[in-house]
Amino acid sequence: MKKILFCSFILFGSSGAMAADVTFDNSALPPVSEAPFSWSGAYIGVQGGGGWASGEFSGFGINGSEDANGGSLGGFVGHNYQFDNNLVLGIEGDVEHNWNEQQVFGADFGTDWAGSVRGRLGYAFDNALIYATAGWAATRGYVEVPGLGKDEKTFNGYTVGAGLDYAFTNQVFGRVEYRYNDYGDQDLQGINVDVDQHAVKVGLGIKF
Repeated sequence: MKKILFCSFILFGSSGAMAADVTFDNSALPPVSEAPFSWSGAYIGVQGGGGWASGEFSGFGINGSEDANGGSLGGFVGHNYQFDNNLVLGIEGDVEHNWNEQQVFGADFGTDWAGSVRGRLGYAFDNALIYATAGWAATRGYVEVPGLGKDEKTFNGYTVGAGLDYAFTNQVFGRVEYRYNDYGDQDLQGINVDVDQHAVKVGLGIKF
């Protein structure tokens, strides 16, 4: 009986000593890393800024130009696809309201609603995206003459520009953008009006 108890004590002690010597080596485990940020996906946002429009007028003995500057506020929606080499292709549309009325030769001239559909090409530096953009643009321009009423038409042309998007989180990003808009010309109140505009905007978007 004593021999059995002695042998059991030896075996138990040896097992405990072996268990105490067992350690886990975590150095072989791969480090946990976050997935790199990607600009791929749909997004929506709001934007506002300033526009510097210029109208050239000709007809009925009138030949001149006048600026119509003011603020703008609107929204945008788009979709990006980011390639493995960090190039980003996208398409985007926007619509906004302009406040830029100006008196010209005794009449009120300005544009109110404007919008565009554009392609985008950019390069991503992780959370920052530098891009160029170009496409179709339109605006509703008007001339209001006292006693003759208001004549308004849709001007169609093109827009080109560049900007920077920066992602603060995986979903929220900010934007600053410059665009040049050439809206072409239309006849308003019998006067040919050619409209272009420089615009600077800032925006805030949500990526899905």
